[in-house]
Amino acid sequence: MNQQPNPYKNLRIEFHILQSFPVTCLNRDDVGAPKTAVIGGSTRARVSSQCWKRQVRLSLHDFGITLAVRTKKVDEMVAEEIVALGIPQDKALAVSAVIAEALSKDTLHFFTVTEAQAFAKYAQEKGCDPKAIDPREIHKIAKKVFNPAIDGIDIALFGRMVAQATELNVQGAASFSHAISTHKVTNEVEFFTALDDRQDEPGSAHMGSLEFNSATYYRYVRLDLGQLSQTLGDDGLLDTLEAFVKALYVAVPSARQATQAGASPWEFAKVLVRRGQALQVPFETAIRAEDGGYLQPSIEFLKTYLTKKEQLAGSLYGKVAEFTYGDDENFSIDDLVGSLKATVAKV
Repeated sequence: MNQQPNPYKNLRIEFHILQSFPVTCLNRDDVGAPKTAVIGGSTRARVSSQCWKRQVRLSLHDFGITLAVRTKKVDEMVAEEIVALGIPQDKALAVSAVIAEALSKDTLHFFTVTEAQAFAKYAQEKGCDPKAIDPREIHKIAKKVFNPAIDGIDIALFGRMVAQATELNVQGAASFSHAISTHKVTNEVEFFTALDDRQDEPGSAHMGSLEFNSATYYRYVRLDLGQLSQTLGDDGLLDTLEAFVKALYVAVPSARQATQAGASPWEFAKVLVRRGQALQVPFETAIRAEDGGYLQPSIEFLKTYLTKKEQLAGSLYGKVAEFTYGDDENFSIDDLVGSLKATVAKV
């Protein structure tokens, strides 16, 4: 039977985001300093793609998305479901360990409650006998019951790799680059002291230092609607798009938020719906401050760069729609979400 062609094939939404932060340490390296990268011969502030991706994933909770669980403790999740069927805990733990081994060997695994419940029923059917568990049957059950639209939309967005069962792999629809500052940055050091509330002698009870920086970051995020549609089917693509954009807007890395809070929203964004080759702005030449800051010259460079690339690519640019956030105070994030959904719905 011929499958219906995917109307979203090669259709992507590209987010080119500029976001300024004051004194912060959004993402730390192995010695606790803000991460950096050398680009175009100059040191830039950096926030890793994994850091911001995790915050976006967790923020999906706030918009009605039931997430999967990324864990090494698959056996515990399965055992809980087996016990819920009335099986003694010792038997549940023994058989769940074998089931977990079939999926992951001491590695993080993206796993859904739906899968855990299906494995619990399978274990019950096998009399909770660990020797009766067949890894091949486990893989077949997982492939049959996995429905990302129910409790694994984050798997559809960010992907899943199962080394022991490649048929369970899911190609992620979202791609994140490392966020970089558009300008040169030098990390600075904060020296601090702490006083003992009950001390009877002058002087500090503790001394330490923390590194920090401040920067205007360029964030590039791409959502492959063709891949998302392939994973989800027609079930909830527009709702997923809305939740993703809103999570992308509110998510901020959580490092040192108690002492160096960074709660700055998007300053500016160019959002393109395109079918052409993916396009990221390198900011290879560091932006120089103008009128007291880096944001405005970064905005102007971003606009100019994208316009130039569109002209050079000609018909291959494949632009379907373009939206600008930050220029018009009457165009809110809700308006952006609505415009994107309306555009995608017409495809």
